Amino acid sequence: MEEQQQQKKNKYSIIVPTYNECLNIALLVYLVYKHLPDVDFEMIIVDDGSPDGTQDVVKKLQEVYGEDRILLRARPKKLGLGTAYVHGLKHASGNFVVIMDADLSHHPKYLPSFINHVCLSLYRKQMETGASLITGTRYVKGGGVHGWNLKRKLTSRGANVLAQTLLWPGVSDLTGSFRLYKKSVLEDVISTCVSKGYVFQMEIIVRASRKGYHIEEVPITFVDRVYGSSKLGGSEIVEYLKGLVYLLVST
Repeated sequence: MEEQQQQKKNKYSIIVPTYNECLNIALLVYLVYKHLPDVDFEMIIVDDGSPDGTQDVVKKLQEVYGEDRILLRARPKKLGLGTAYVHGLKHASGNFVVIMDADLSHHPKYLPSFINHVCLSLYRKQMETGASLITGTRYVKGGGVHGWNLKRKLTSRGANVLAQTLLWPGVSDLTGSFRLYKKSVLEDVISTCVSKGYVFQMEIIVRASRKGYHIEEVPITFVDRVYGSSKLGGSEIVEYLKGLVYLLVST
C-alpha cells in the first residue's frame, strides 16, 4: 500500500528521439500505454526533421492520446543523440526520466519492471537502494541480444569490454540506452557532457559514476529493429573510439 501511494506521486517523462521511425512510433506508443495502464507518464518525441512522415504520425497519435501525453518537440535536422535528450529534458515535467529507442529494440514490456513491478523492478530498486540511475543491461544473467549477427555482437561486446577496462565505470553495458534517471540527477550529469552522438550514452554513465551517483542494473533483452534501417555505421564506431580516448583523459 505504501509503495502504491508513493508510486502515485511519481510522474515519468519518457524521452524518445526519432529519425525516420514512421513505421515504429505508433506501435511503440501503443505498447507503452498497454504496459503502463496505471502509471502517470508523458512521452516526449524529439524528431530531427524526419523526411518519412514521422511527425505526421505523431500528430495523429496526439489526436488519439492527447497533446498533454504525447509531446512532439521537433528539431529541423539531425543534431545528435545527446542533444536530443537535452532538448527533451527541457520539456519534461516528471520527477523521473526514462530514455529509450523508438525502433522497438527496447520493448515497452520491460517498463513495468523498470518502475513499478516485482522485486527486480527499477522502481523497487530505486526505493530499496536509493539508486539515482537504473540502466538496462544486455550483459548480465537474464539479459541478452536477439536478431544480431555474430559480427555485431562481437563489436558491441568488444566496445563494452574495452570501455570497462579503460574507464572502470562499474556497469556492464555502457552503450545501452534504455535507462531511468532521477530527473535532478540527469540534469546534473547531462550539464557536464560534451558528446552529441552515440558516445553520449557512455559519457553520461561514466560521469554519473565519477560523481558518485548510485547506479543499478536490470537485465533486458535487446531486439534488433524490425522496420527501418540501423543508424549505426563506420562513422559512429570512429566517434566511439574518439570518445573513449576523450573520457580516458578527462575523467
